[in-house]
Amino acid sequence: MASTKLIHCSRTNMIYPNSASVSPLLFALEPYQAFCNYLAGQMNLPDTVVHGDGHPVLVIPGLAASGMATVDMRIRLQDLGYAAYDWKHGINGGHGIDLDGWLRVLGKQVQELYERHDSPISIIGWSLGGMYARELGLLHPALVRQVITLATPFGILGESPRPCAGAEGGSVRYTSIYSQTDGIVSWEKCIGPETSQHRNIEVNGVSHFGMVHHPDVLNVIASLLQEPLITDHPHRYRS
Repeated sequence: MASTKLIHCSRTNMIYPNSASVSPLLFALEPYQAFCNYLAGQMNLPDTVVHGDGHPVLVIPGLAASGMATVDMRIRLQDLGYAAYDWKHGINGGHGIDLDGWLRVLGKQVQELYERHDSPISIIGWSLGGMYARELGLLHPALVRQVITLATPFGILGESPRPCAGAEGGSVRYTSIYSQTDGIVSWEKCIGPETSQHRNIEVNGVSHFGMVHHPDVLNVIASLLQEPLITDHPHRYRS
């Protein structure tokens, strides 16, 4: 597993430490790889023998994508026994200049799902959606049990400082899933510091757009969602 030295904490955790960019070859191959990943997802279903506990899972799409792009993932999660939800905001066009206002809107959905199920929720965010997911975990630690990001870089959404997602002693688990064959986001930028509450997991041969389809990614997610809720933390008892 790759590792890196991070130099600063900021709004959505860290500024990535270098200017690594995707190679032109990977960028050119992204559509082909994405199609292959989609086919792999259709032909190789996750293991449905191992069912989850039924807790709610919110899935946030990437930039310029909508819930239609994550339908397959949500269906697989439902098959595994989870209550999977789309973010219900159509195409992810970014947050514009009012990040805090946008996060308040997304936070209302987190609150609604928590109240509907009387349970902390897991949030899966793809690319830009993962940046929002990290912010929601930081803003609502009593309502979120874990955050899983797919091909999501660590960067800055705003300028206000905030504690790092996945810092030691938190009540929310964070996992960054990345692939060195991502043709859109440099994989080096998707790696955060390893702590007791944050880990990086590499999947091989997965494209950026294939993250929401590839069976290896879905199997990793299924395994992560089975991890128990952290209950022995003060955040769990504050609204």
